Order: sequence, then C-alpha cells, then structure tokens
Amino acid sequence: MPLNFTAIDFETANNAAASACSVGMVKVREGRVVDKTGWLIRPPLGVDHMLEWNTRIHGITAADIADAPLWCDQMDALLDFVDGDVLTAHNAGFDMGVLRAACEASAVPVPSLSYLCSLRVARKTYHLDSYRLPVAAMAAGFEDFLHHDALADAEACAAIVVHAAKRHDVSSMEDLARITGGALGLIGPAGETAAADRRPAVLG
Repeated sequence: MPLNFTAIDFETANNAAASACSVGMVKVREGRVVDKTGWLIRPPLGVDHMLEWNTRIHGITAADIADAPLWCDQMDALLDFVDGDVLTAHNAGFDMGVLRAACEASAVPVPSLSYLCSLRVARKTYHLDSYRLPVAAMAAGFEDFLHHDALADAEACAAIVVHAAKRHDVSSMEDLARITGGALGLIGPAGETAAADRRPAVLG
C-alpha cells in the first residue's frame, strides 16, 4: 500500500482542549505532499477566550479569530480535506484530544478516523537529545519553519513520517505503525477505544 496520509496540527486559544483556534493540514500521496491548507477557527462558545500565554506561543490574537467561522461551521471542510485518510500529528494525543473535545463542545459527531503519532515514530527512528517537533523535523531534513504555526507544524510532521518510512523501508502507515511499536490509533464517537490511547507509554 502507498504511503498516503494527512498530517494535522491544531493550536488552541486557552487550556481547554476544545478551544481550537487554528488548524493546518498537509495531504501526502505516495510519499509526496500534494496539497495543504489551514485556517483560523473561532472556538466553541464557552471556551472561546484567548489567553495571553497562548498568544505568546502561536501569535494568534482574540481579534484574529473574532470573525472566524465557528468549529461547527468548519467541520465539513476539515473532513472533506482529510477524506478518510489516516491522520498523523506530533504528540497525536493532544491533537486528537482537540478534535474530539471541539466536536463534543460543538454538539457535532466525532469522526471515526485512524491516526499515527509522529512523536512515537521519531522516538523509534532517530537518536536525539530531544524529540520536540523542531528537533525531530531537523533530523528528517525539514528545517527553519515557523514552529507553532499550524500549517508549518503539519508540514514538519509530514516530513518526519515520510523520512521515517523511507528509513524503515515501509510504504504504508500501518506498516510504519507496526515497525515503530504499535498499531494505528482510532478516534471516534464515545465508546470506541483506540489501541494507541490504551498504551500511552508507547510514546515514551
């Protein structure tokens, strides 16, 4: 099977997992980036306040998202871009948590999707002092990007997965998951369990 996936990254407005304020996505087909997109999000009501600390991290202000469409108005566009792909994110537990929490806070169905954590992949592929996204991306040959810009982070994540797959000589996300210590994770409606979610220690 070819290496096809969508890398995704969320930034949040505050400490609430549901407070997604931007998303970046990168589509990979047969190990090559073929499309990318990203946009601002007005978080669900009740968690839509912007903390100064978060603005310092990602640069997004309350004014930036004041007129952005709500999460519930953007889910169709997000899912259209993903188009059923396996997702990948760096520290995927965070991003999958944002996806689930924002859907639940917006009273929209949590999509059923599989995912692979590029942090876990990096830890099983490289020997580094740190596996933070900028360091792991550098090991994959992806340097000088704007960390905490959602689209740039998604591009870095995609680069890690593509490079790791080449190093391990695998051509599918399922094989990459297996050779780096586990199965693909699953996110879905309440009641669905994810293999990766049951084994957080795999990330270490």
